[in-house]
Amino acid sequence: MAKEMRKIAIYGKGGIGKSTVSSTLAVLFAEEGHRVLLVGCDPKHDTSYKVVEDRPVPTVMDLLRRKAGATVARSEVLTPARVPRLTCIETGGPEPGVGCAGRRPR
Repeated sequence: MAKEMRKIAIYGKGGIGKSTVSSTLAVLFAEEGHRVLLVGCDPKHDTSYKVVEDRPVPTVMDLLRRKAGATVARSEVLTPARVPRLTCIETGGPEPGVGCAGRRPR
């Protein structure tokens, strides 16, 4: 019997600890034997920087910009964590303080 994939999303205002809670939960689930993909969507890499050896984790947005239309391989965006069964990906986003929740530059 196939296991059902479970997804957990954590939302909230900036600066309240979402990345810390997310990375901690991901480590705990991986240590219990679950395969975990930790997805961060922060330009500062806050979600993954505590759990990986290579820092900073390259963001999908940066790789797409750099490659300008070329194919991006899975191995370029998926970064293994120090904990077995935990893999990280950072999507990237606008510069800190800019975007939907930040102030726009004048």
